[in-house]
Amino acid sequence: MARQHRRGPPRPRTTPQRQIRQILVFVEGERTEDGYFKHWGRQHRSEVIVNVHEFKGADPLSLVTRAVAEQKQEQYEERHRRGPPHDEIWCVFDVDAHPKLTEAVELATTHNIKVAVSNPCFELWFILHYEDQTAHIERHPAQARSKELIKCKKILTTKALEDLADRYQDAVKRAKALDKKHKGDGSPPRSNPSSEIWKLVDRIRYPDT
Repeated sequence: MARQHRRGPPRPRTTPQRQIRQILVFVEGERTEDGYFKHWGRQHRSEVIVNVHEFKGADPLSLVTRAVAEQKQEQYEERHRRGPPHDEIWCVFDVDAHPKLTEAVELATTHNIKVAVSNPCFELWFILHYEDQTAHIERHPAQARSKELIKCKKILTTKALEDLADRYQDAVKRAKALDKKHKGDGSPPRSNPSSEIWKLVDRIRYPDT
């Protein structure tokens, strides 16, 4: 993958021991995910650097394939002393109707790339900051409800980001409760509704855990 896609501060290239961890995030969305994760990165910039690569409309398998290519390039550069690789690489995508979701997760696991999956879509994560959502919900209703709650569309406002941060722990509790509910009723992991976005956010907020 070409280097010009990298965003955020350049990776240190001469410091033997780096104190600040770096996380690279691949997202399939447009603007929303980018703004959200970069916001968390700014809040914890003394401990972690968050770089985000956006690929509008990419399906999960394509996204993971791009992440694997970037991982290999970083490993090559490390071998040639051109800079250290990111400490973690994440792929964030929706379940939606993607037919190769399982293959995407398996490929990520093989290459030690972490995934954060939302079902049906990323906007469910925003809903969980404000209210319970235990019933099955489709993408468009979820997006509409999210818009009502955060009062903005794809580009997150400062007010929306602050409100989401204030309600973060409530969202984590609801997301974990959904996982417990699915497990209790025998549903497969990542059933609708569910979201794993908190796993990535926690890695940004608590990089040493």
